[in-house]
Amino acid sequence: MSEQPLIYLDYNATTPVDPRVLDAMLPYFREKFGNAASTSHAYGWEAADAVEHARQQVADLINATPKEIVFTSGASESDNIAIKGVMEKYANKGNHLITVSTEHKAVLDTAKYLEDRGCKVTYLPVDKYGRITPEQVEEAITDDTVLISVMLANNETGVLQPVKEIGAVAEKHGVYFHCDATQAVGKVPIDVREMNIHLLSLSAHKIYGPKGVGALYARNRNPRVRPEAVIHGGGHEQKMRSGTLNVPGIVGLGAACEICMNEMEAEIPKLATLRDRLEQGIMEQLDEVYINGHPTERLPNTTNLSFSYIEGESIMLMARDIAVSSGSACTSASLEKSFVLVAMGLTDALCHASLRFSLGRFTTKGEIDHTIERIVKAVNRLREMSPLYELAQKGVDLDKVEWKDDHHH
Repeated sequence: MSEQPLIYLDYNATTPVDPRVLDAMLPYFREKFGNAASTSHAYGWEAADAVEHARQQVADLINATPKEIVFTSGASESDNIAIKGVMEKYANKGNHLITVSTEHKAVLDTAKYLEDRGCKVTYLPVDKYGRITPEQVEEAITDDTVLISVMLANNETGVLQPVKEIGAVAEKHGVYFHCDATQAVGKVPIDVREMNIHLLSLSAHKIYGPKGVGALYARNRNPRVRPEAVIHGGGHEQKMRSGTLNVPGIVGLGAACEICMNEMEAEIPKLATLRDRLEQGIMEQLDEVYINGHPTERLPNTTNLSFSYIEGESIMLMARDIAVSSGSACTSASLEKSFVLVAMGLTDALCHASLRFSLGRFTTKGEIDHTIERIVKAVNRLREMSPLYELAQKGVDLDKVEWKDDHHH
């Protein structure tokens, strides 16, 4: 067993539940245990009221109306309902979907599923900063295009897409626009009206709420979007998502949204300052460290760094008391290189040399300073052992070296 990680810098993977969120949830496990769909007695009414209050809290955070919020089991399910549901519901309009090569797997795998069933999918390539342009989206639109799905913030790099401008392109062409905002909600201001977003996915466990609950925003006017259900049953959630509501979870999601709303303005500069301190502290002491992603158009809490000549995994093994990730949590069990970094044009070596640090509400300056020290020490040790680093220091251009390889003739 490795010792417990003592410093948590993997907030993009998941977050601890805020104590205030837990306090809001606790009564709904025992005293107020009603089913929100039981309309014949006080237990049910009490649960239904709690759910409606949470619906308002979620809506307020993104400037939606409560009836536009559908509760789900999380952002992956919200992505599935938005994409499959819209492509199925509006199949008479066309069968073309536009998305981006660096989306979360919940979007890419859903797109692949639809492709296998006859839909046409365009996967837009990103530039070296991991971004696309509204012009790319506009060029990809055909008479058959039903839906555009572009994430607001990338989970691995924190890079922000020009969502408002993409939304404007969608409106202009009468195409629906879905935005997976899982990593951005609560970290940057979001206004679905101003950003021309028609469908939006979010999750509680990225914003200090519980795991296993999320929401889908589906606009109800100009334009009205009604995705087909993916889960059928008792017709809960305006028939878009059947199943007994997870009342304690939904209460937690609502509370988490309200806290983000109240504290985001103070949290953004705090996180950005700590993130910059981490980057500068590491880069002042080490050469050949690169920031992956756009220098400014990114989340305040995320940095993805490549440390030339060594493996990110080795740094993690050496600095075990710091919880970071290589790639995303969704794929990090395998030593595959990050498809997001590959799409941005990074070499194999730099992909394998990357680490993601994601900060959060409970991160302290002391933790950042300790992290800088640990990472610098680990990288220096590993580079001392690296023949590649030694050659590079002597001025050998490693990209031009002919490596002898017996396997590929």
